[in-house]
Amino acid sequence: MMEIRTAKTHKGKRELEKRAPKLVESGKKTLILHGTKTSAVLNSVLTQIYHLKKDCAVKYSRKNENIKPFEAGGETSLEFFSLKTDCSLFLYGSHSKKRPDNLVMGRTYDHHVYDLVEVGVENFRTMESFTYDKKVAPKEGSKPFMAFIGEGFETVQELKHLKEVLLDLFRGEVVENLNIAGVDRAYVCTALSPTKVFFTHCALRLKKSGTVVPRMELVEVGPSMDLVVRRHRLPNESLRKEAMRTSRDKPKKKEKNVKKDPIDGKIGNVYIPDQKIGEMSLPNKAKGVKRERREAKRKHGSDEHASKKKKEDS
Repeated sequence: MMEIRTAKTHKGKRELEKRAPKLVESGKKTLILHGTKTSAVLNSVLTQIYHLKKDCAVKYSRKNENIKPFEAGGETSLEFFSLKTDCSLFLYGSHSKKRPDNLVMGRTYDHHVYDLVEVGVENFRTMESFTYDKKVAPKEGSKPFMAFIGEGFETVQELKHLKEVLLDLFRGEVVENLNIAGVDRAYVCTALSPTKVFFTHCALRLKKSGTVVPRMELVEVGPSMDLVVRRHRLPNESLRKEAMRTSRDKPKKKEKNVKKDPIDGKIGNVYIPDQKIGEMSLPNKAKGVKRERREAKRKHGSDEHASKKKKEDS
């Protein structure tokens, strides 16, 4: 049993608030784990994916015997690591005679397993096996394009589920605005059959097209592989509703002195208070004002001088 501890400091409470489920999610982290037995191909696959997601991924190299995602009770260790590292996505690699080069991709909600997709890796090629101009190499942490080619991603349930998981795995943070000049990579997934998908990673090269939008060319930089769907498990309906819950839009506050007309459109009344110009302080004293003050002061001085003379004569 895992001991439940409560935060005793303000810093600890803030960390727990960051890890709590949110209606508007931030960037998701990925947990990469190894099974009891793995092959050289699978180790290379996990390493290459870790390099692609190095800014938001945690990789453990130790073998894990207790993790069996599709079996009852085999998810406890996986959920523990998810809670420990605060990761909502995971990759688990294992190798056996029945399922060679087996890769399990999944998502968690509130650090409980949400759904699972199991694929077999075939025809794998590493980044080092591709030759290309290193100037077009994608930058680490850049926002990618995601392209899904084939009707299977819309009609076949297994491929639809795989598409959702791959989108969450590689798309990074969700943004509203995007600068085309900063987009330098694309993940291309092609449905070859109802159970087989070709996955590749390409760099984007921008060229002149004679218009505002540049012409884009794809340069394959790797890794690339064939993903054969073996097993998948959809989320429970009650858990799905809870995870898909969104916040209601707040009602707009009524605008004062504003009305809408079908012909004139939006009409507003502006009320300006009475301006007391006589009491306003002038920011810059004008020359005329200064001259009037000098003349008044001179006149006032001459009156005082005349009154003094009258007093002395009397």
